[in-house]
Amino acid sequence: MRAAVIEELHKPLVIRDVPDPSCPPDGAIVRVGANGICRTDWALWAGEFWTGGPRVEAPFVLGHEFAGTVVEVGREVRGWKEGDRVIFPMNPGEGSCEMCRSGNQHVCEHVDSLVPGVSYWGAFAEYVMVRFADVNLVEVPEGVGFVDVAALACRYMTAFHGVVDQAKVRGGEWVAVYGAGGGMGLSTVEIAAATGANVIAIDITDDKLDAARALGAVHTVNAATDDPAEAVKALTGGGAHVSVDAVGIAAACRNSVLSLRTRGRHLQLGHTTAAEQGDVALPVDVMMVKELEFLSAFGMQGQRFGTMLNMIAAGRLDPGRIVSRTVGLHEASEVLESLETYGPTGVVVIDSFRP
Repeated sequence: MRAAVIEELHKPLVIRDVPDPSCPPDGAIVRVGANGICRTDWALWAGEFWTGGPRVEAPFVLGHEFAGTVVEVGREVRGWKEGDRVIFPMNPGEGSCEMCRSGNQHVCEHVDSLVPGVSYWGAFAEYVMVRFADVNLVEVPEGVGFVDVAALACRYMTAFHGVVDQAKVRGGEWVAVYGAGGGMGLSTVEIAAATGANVIAIDITDDKLDAARALGAVHTVNAATDDPAEAVKALTGGGAHVSVDAVGIAAACRNSVLSLRTRGRHLQLGHTTAAEQGDVALPVDVMMVKELEFLSAFGMQGQRFGTMLNMIAAGRLDPGRIVSRTVGLHEASEVLESLETYGPTGVVVIDSFRP
C-alpha cells in the first residue's frame, strides 16, 4: 500500500510503498476514505508532545482521525463485515478494564497501546488496522461523505463530548472559545452554538475569527490586539458561563479561566506541547473564591456518537463546514509544517492516496 512515512522526525514525510497491515482476530482492516491532519500529528512528527506524552520512532506512519470502508474483519468480530462504512474513534478501548466496563472506553486504561497513528502505524496510508472492532467502530450513515466525517474521529467528537457531556452547556449561556479558528476550536464553536449558547470566538487572526462567526459565533475577539479576558467580561456583563481552551497553550488556558464569571466552568480540550511540558500555572485563588470548575474531555465513547450523528442528520450540525481544504497524501508534509505555527483554519483532510 501507499503511505506517507516518517523516516526522520521533523523532516519531510517520504511517500513509498509499505506492507499492507495484517488483521488481528479482534480487529479489522479499513480502507481509508479520508483522514484529518491533526496538531497531534504535528506534535508526534516534531517530537513536541508534553513531557511524558507519546513518542514515535522512525519509520512510522501517522494518522488517527479517519473514516473508511471495512475490507477485512478478524475471526472474533461479530458486529462488522466487509463493505461497512465506519469511523474509528481515535482513543479506543479494549472492553474489559474498569473504565470500559463503566461505559467510558474513551479513557480505557490500556489506550496507550491501541491508537492508530500513535501506538502503531496509522492512516496516512491506503489501509489501516484497528483493534477491538466490536467495541469501537461506529457506522457512517449512508449518504454522508468520508471527508465530512473524518474529523468526527478526533476533534469534533472531543468538542461534542466536552460541550454536551462535560460542561453541559445550556441555551442562553455565554461560551468563550480560545483558539477558535483551529479544527478543535471551530468544532466547539459550531456545537456550542447548536445548543443555543451565545459563543464568543477568540483567536489571533481575522480570517480565523471570520470562520468562527460563519459557524455561529455572535462576537469575536482578536487576542493579538485586545486583552481577551477583559473583552469577554465586557461582552458578557461579568464573564462567560463556560470558557474553553481549544489550543493547549499556557496563555489560552489562563485567559480562559480568567474569562469566567463566578461559578463558571473551564473546559480543557487542547493538549500542551513541549513548551509547557504538561504544566500550566493557573490563578488558583481566583478559582477557589469564585468556585470555578475545571473540566476536560479526551475523545468520546462510540456509543455516544448516536446523539451527535442524529444532530448531523437533522441539520443541526455540519462537520463538513469545519473542513477548510482537502489534500493528497503527497501534501501531508506541507500541512504538518504549517501546523507548527497554527496555520490552517479548521481541518485539513487527506482524501486521495495515489497520484
